[in-house]
Amino acid sequence: MRVLAIDDSRTIRDMVRLTLEREGIETTLAEDGIHGLEVLEGLEPYPDAILTDVNMPRLDGFGFIDRVRKQDKFAGIPILVLTTEGARELKLKARAAGATGWIVKPFDPARLVGALRTVTGLT
Repeated sequence: MRVLAIDDSRTIRDMVRLTLEREGIETTLAEDGIHGLEVLEGLEPYPDAILTDVNMPRLDGFGFIDRVRKQDKFAGIPILVLTTEGARELKLKARAAGATGWIVKPFDPARLVGALRTVTGLT
């Protein structure tokens, strides 16, 4: 499995990478939504799933999701929001933008990996 993880916090990026790579999941990192779009365009093959934070500089998670979903070539990639935010309105906004699911930080490593396996159908 290949995952693109986008978060403006270096600590979170490192924690996600360590968690996923420990499970044999290839992980590519990006620092914000703009960087995430640039990295996504350059990935071949495309990732099996994307994790994105909501609150980031330059382009937030909602904008990132919206821009990814406007491109047919990325339409089938599940996108999980990984954020400290838990408000129902924000979850609905993420779903409306095209997010597949929502995980609140701090995350449980087993739950994160399980969610990725569920949305991708991969082990």
